Amino acid sequence: MVGGLLVGLQWAKAYAFGRGLPFVGVHHLAGHLAAPLLDPSFVLQPPFVSLLISGGHTQIYAVEAWGHARLLGASRDDAAGEAFDKGARLLGLGYPGGPAVQKAAEGFLGKAHRLPRPMLKRGLEMSFSGLKTALRDEVRRRCGDSQPDAQTAAEMATSLQDAIVDVLVTKACAALKESGYSRLTIGGGVAANGPLRTALQNAAKREGFELYMPPLKWCTDNAAMIAAAAAIRLGSKGADSYDLPARARWPLSEEWAGPS
Repeated sequence: MVGGLLVGLQWAKAYAFGRGLPFVGVHHLAGHLAAPLLDPSFVLQPPFVSLLISGGHTQIYAVEAWGHARLLGASRDDAAGEAFDKGARLLGLGYPGGPAVQKAAEGFLGKAHRLPRPMLKRGLEMSFSGLKTALRDEVRRRCGDSQPDAQTAAEMATSLQDAIVDVLVTKACAALKESGYSRLTIGGGVAANGPLRTALQNAAKREGFELYMPPLKWCTDNAAMIAAAAAIRLGSKGADSYDLPARARWPLSEEWAGPS
């Protein structure tokens, strides 16, 4: 990953220098947090809870102000999007896993096998590695070494999606209660999942919190969200120097740290 970061970073530095523009380093996850600012209909203001769910990250933040975020909980192993991808591969559904699993699940009308919800009642931490293992074991029990047929794949896709959605919604609601906030935003590629969006809408009505879900085009990675995060950083900290290093691992709480 750091190789790609270095290429992009050096290009950005050269472009900024050549054009006489301020150079601003941006944390990728800050882009997802700032993505709602791209939407003219977005009216919520911090503080709020933000659920970031993608192929590489599943984290819950308390956004206390733009540029200030505090980590509340995260997956201890696989991200939700990674569980979708690995589950889809196991079921022969293709890539990316989230859309493939959702499409397969739409074709299943019966009662699906219930997969476990790891750490569902244990604070705000999450785990999706065990869910993937449970899916694999159930497929092997039914199919042995053979590829699951379409009906089995559709059922197990439903089981996988139901489990992931249940965990994410449960943890998001728990984070709202723990933080005392009454607003929730979501972001990242998994935020485009239809059943998740429906389940969160139902939870918002049931629990009485405000919910913002970005348009699908702003759920996945895009340059506009990075620009939105850059505007926040530039306004609060100014431009960066050209010796800013590439960082493959960078806790967001360091970049979006609150006042000391």
